[in-house]
Amino acid sequence: MAVTLADVAARARVSPATVSRVLSGKYPVAEPTRARVLRAVDELEYVANGPASALAAATSDLVGIVVADIADPFFGILAGAVQSEISAAGRAGGAGEKLPVVCSTGGRTERELTCLTLLQRQRAAAVVVAGGGAERPEDAAAVAAKLARLAASGTRVVLCGRPPVADAVTLAFDHRGGARRLTEHLLSLGHRRFGYVAGPPGRTTTGDRLAGHRAALAAAGVGHSARLVLHGPYDRASGYAATVELLRRDPGLTAVVAANDTVALGVCAALRDQGRRVPGDVSVAGFDDLPFSRDAAPALTTVRLPLREAGARAGRLALGREERPPGGVATVRGELVARASTAPPRPQGGDADRANRLTPIT
Repeated sequence: MAVTLADVAARARVSPATVSRVLSGKYPVAEPTRARVLRAVDELEYVANGPASALAAATSDLVGIVVADIADPFFGILAGAVQSEISAAGRAGGAGEKLPVVCSTGGRTERELTCLTLLQRQRAAAVVVAGGGAERPEDAAAVAAKLARLAASGTRVVLCGRPPVADAVTLAFDHRGGARRLTEHLLSLGHRRFGYVAGPPGRTTTGDRLAGHRAALAAAGVGHSARLVLHGPYDRASGYAATVELLRRDPGLTAVVAANDTVALGVCAALRDQGRRVPGDVSVAGFDDLPFSRDAAPALTTVRLPLREAGARAGRLALGREERPPGGVATVRGELVARASTAPPRPQGGDADRANRLTPIT
């Protein structure tokens, strides 16, 4: 039996008129109500009418690009590269003109699911999802199920920078390996007292980068203190506030590893305001190698991810202009870039100070 608009209304616990308003997109509806209606539409696989049902297996000329925050340079570079590849293909005439649409989710799983539902309803030709995913099993399962529905309906699904999901092509960033190499570099310089400014909790990118840092410490026999790991958004303010707190907890820190380069700028600013020199007193390292990193003062040591190349490849995969990698998954490695923001720790006077500097923190 065909699913009706009334069935959707009952599932979403709203009136049929509210369902119509949400589906038409012409009237304002509160975001929680809108999300509930779209979830019901998705769960019941509701199609508005007979002609639409006949077209359900077809796709439009729309390509969705789903990111956490388009204002973040990491996502801006990826999305820009995908768009450029789509535009270039259109000019070449091989794949026909496609319309890229960027959806910014704020890193919220509910909003990501809503965007994917809307793209499915528009029968998007392809969807590129960039950046880390949710670590909570129920959130990850919900997104995986939605992506599977998209793929089953004929949409090409490409993941860029997040763990693989069945039925999708994945460009997986080696966050863990890059973070490990970055910490090994600092260890090789002689650092033993680390602070770590992590990204938002519950995200795969945050967890993988922190795991790589901890793995390097463990391999070197250096103790790790949870007190010296602080979480926050991927922005400068987070790096600044976390650094002030880290110095309060351990004034003897000689190195701070930041979740990304933007956070590292905040770390450097806080150290300067606290009267610490970078790298004379404290070394600072970031991640991603964003465009400003080499021009920072001092230039940032970081891990370079080939964001433009990865975005362009994601665009080609989304258009079917590049063959799927074996098994549907390709790993994108990061490259350690050592610059002026890291140096050996400054020798300190006295045997006690030297012992503090070289003794693992537990």
